Amino acid sequence: MDNNLIISLDGKVLVGVKDKSIKSVIVPDSVTKIGRHAFLGCTSLESIDIPDSVKKIGYHAFEGCTSLASILIPNSVTEIGWQAFYGCTSLTSIAIPDSVIEIGWDAFKGCTSLASLDIPNSVTEIRGGAFMGCTS
Repeated sequence: MDNNLIISLDGKVLVGVKDKSIKSVIVPDSVTKIGRHAFLGCTSLESIDIPDSVKKIGYHAFEGCTSLASILIPNSVTEIGWQAFYGCTSLTSIAIPDSVIEIGWDAFKGCTSLASLDIPNSVTEIRGGAFMGCTS
């Protein structure tokens, strides 16, 4: 396991990282939730491998990850929390899996490079401002 990751005692929540200059992450299979603020401000983060065990991407999880250009959200995820990808200015495309039912407030707000987005019919709620400022 990556010694840079901060994981809850039960191994189910990725709480954060010790070094905000991290460039890539492989999330352990035991994790079911990427916690609130887990990667907040990790401006060098370019890639993350999220396993099928993850069900929720928490509030502000990737906020301000300005180097994150793409992310593969696994089919296990049902909820993308408030401002989860807020300000990810390098994010160019995203495919939301069929398992997602809710996209939180301001989830992709300020993703100015986001030019391609697939939203499946499974999404029953898109909260306010979810794509505000997505100028591409």
